[in-house]
Amino acid sequence: MNEWPRLFLLLALAGVVVTLLGSAAAWLMDEERRIRRALKRVLKGPAEAVVIARGRGRGAGFNTSTGLMAVAWDAGAWLLIYRLDELMGAEVIVDGQVVARAYRGEPRRALDQTLEHAARVTLRLIFDDPHHPDFDLDLWLAGDETRRRTTSPGDAMQEANRWLARAEAILRRPIAPRVAAGPPGPAWPPVDDEDDANDEEPPFQLGSDERLL
Repeated sequence: MNEWPRLFLLLALAGVVVTLLGSAAAWLMDEERRIRRALKRVLKGPAEAVVIARGRGRGAGFNTSTGLMAVAWDAGAWLLIYRLDELMGAEVIVDGQVVARAYRGEPRRALDQTLEHAARVTLRLIFDDPHHPDFDLDLWLAGDETRRRTTSPGDAMQEANRWLARAEAILRRPIAPRVAAGPPGPAWPPVDDEDDANDEEPPFQLGSDERLL
């Protein structure tokens, strides 16, 4: 009979340990925290502003100190890194219609309406990159009202409008001059005709897709 209290105590302690471990795992694997950690890593410092499409594993952030911006999907498992001067514009799209936008070299088209009912609110970031020219973040989709930690279409539009203002501030920043490259040298050392049989392929060079992590 004396073993029963000890057994109950061990079971209680085991339950507490399992609960703590489960809570810690849930905290670490939280979608928003994973995206923020991934952005901090590739931006080489904490992001000054982050926007997250909750429940869809997408986010974006920038760091003006390092001059970098990054977008993330799959909860931060995949990221694309851009220079801030590669941001060309941003759009707020509601149910397929562009209701506000900001583009480099153009006056901003401000958001002049607030909608409390919408099926989709999207923030689109546009970059000067032919391989990855834009990135969409669905801040609200029909059915989101059934999820936990939900917002509303109006809240999503306000968040998109705040990011439109941030994008405009970035677009107004002067573009830093890039250092001109020197005259191109030979891509590969020349060889004599008699050594043609021993020719080697030139080294592979990464293209613009090297920004994909």
